[in-house]
Amino acid sequence: MIAAVVNALAVLVGSLIGLLLHAKIKDNFKTIVYAGAGTTALVIGIQMAITSSKIVYLALSMIIGGILGTWWKIEDGILALGETLKKTFARRQEGTDFAYGFLNSSVLFCVGAMAIIGSFKAGTEGNYDLIFTKSVMDGFMSIVFAAAMGIGVAFSALSILVYQGILTLVAVWVKPFVTDPLLRELTGVGGTLVILVGVNLMGMAKIKTANFLPALLLIILFVVGEGFAVAHHLFGM
Repeated sequence: MIAAVVNALAVLVGSLIGLLLHAKIKDNFKTIVYAGAGTTALVIGIQMAITSSKIVYLALSMIIGGILGTWWKIEDGILALGETLKKTFARRQEGTDFAYGFLNSSVLFCVGAMAIIGSFKAGTEGNYDLIFTKSVMDGFMSIVFAAAMGIGVAFSALSILVYQGILTLVAVWVKPFVTDPLLRELTGVGGTLVILVGVNLMGMAKIKTANFLPALLLIILFVVGEGFAVAHHLFGM
C-alpha cells in the first residue's frame, strides 16, 4: 500500500507546484499551457497505443466500451464527483476546470500498464521500483496539468490512492491471470484513452473520455477469452 501512497503524494506535491504557476498564468496564456499539456498527453498515449497487436480487439473494446459508458453515464458521474469535491474543498475554483482537471488527470495517471504492473510487483514481491519511477513521472506531469487546469488535478491523488491501493491488495489473487499479451493490449487501450485526453486538452474535439473506460474491461475479456479458446482447441479443456 505504501507504493500507492508515495505515488499519490508525488502527484499532490507536483500539483501544488503547478498551482503556483496556474495562479500566475494570464488567461491569454492558458491556451498555450493547454496545448503543451495536450501535446504531451498525445505523445504518451501514442507510445502506449502502438504496443497493441490486436487492433480488432482494441477497436471493438473502444466502440462497445464507449457505447456502454455513454449508456451508464460514467463521465457525468465522475464530473459530478469532481463538482462535489469542488464544493467541499475548493469553492473558489472558477468554471469547470476543477472537474475536468480531476477527470483528465485521473485517467492519465491510472490507465497505464505501469500502474498495473507496478502495483502487482509491490503487492506480491515488495518491489516498489516501478511505482517509484511512475511517481516521478506523474509528479512532473501533474505540474503541467495543474498549471493548466488548477487544483482539480491535485484531487486525482485520491483516484491513484484508491485504484493502485486496491490493485496492490488484490495482486496476489490477480497476478496469475495477468499475462504479457494481456498487459500489452491493456496498455494499447489505455494509450488510446490518453490520446482522447490530449485531443480534448488541445481543443480539437470535445470527447467524453471517461465513457470509454469500460474498454479496459472489454479488452481483458477479449484477450482472456481468446486464451481459453486456444487452450480448449489444443488440449480439449
